[in-house]
Amino acid sequence: MVRWADAGELPGLVEIELAADALFEQVGITFPAGTTQVEEVEDPSSVLVEGSPPVGFALVGRVDGNLHLEQLAVRPERMRQGIGGRLVAAVRDHALACGAPAVTLTTFRDVPWNAPWYERHGFGVLPEEAWGPELRALVEHERELGIEVAPRVVMSAASS
Repeated sequence: MVRWADAGELPGLVEIELAADALFEQVGITFPAGTTQVEEVEDPSSVLVEGSPPVGFALVGRVDGNLHLEQLAVRPERMRQGIGGRLVAAVRDHALACGAPAVTLTTFRDVPWNAPWYERHGFGVLPEEAWGPELRALVEHERELGIEVAPRVVMSAASS
């Protein structure tokens, strides 16, 4: 069941994010050192989780009036069980409920469990000329952090 995180669950989500990030080493992607995205979260109302204790989470924010999926992570041993798909569906439902016309995200173009996976879940590549100023700044910030270690794309899906 997808639900909003409790504040006490946030520290435990770090392990999920680190384990999911470690999978990128299989395709030659190593992330720069630093804190995880979920470590920077202070408000649990921006994090959807599945399971008790959580086995996956979706971290969301607002960018250019849209809901932005900042991070999606599932415990590697629990992948391929529909958890990520349920989390994405909940994010899209939440976007509709809060009046956001779309959900945006940035992801690796060629990693099978990134852009191709999101395409199967209703997302399409958002061309650069359609990016708003906040999205443009976010992409630039990711580049400055060194996250763009492989080709990345911006994607969007209508809220559902």
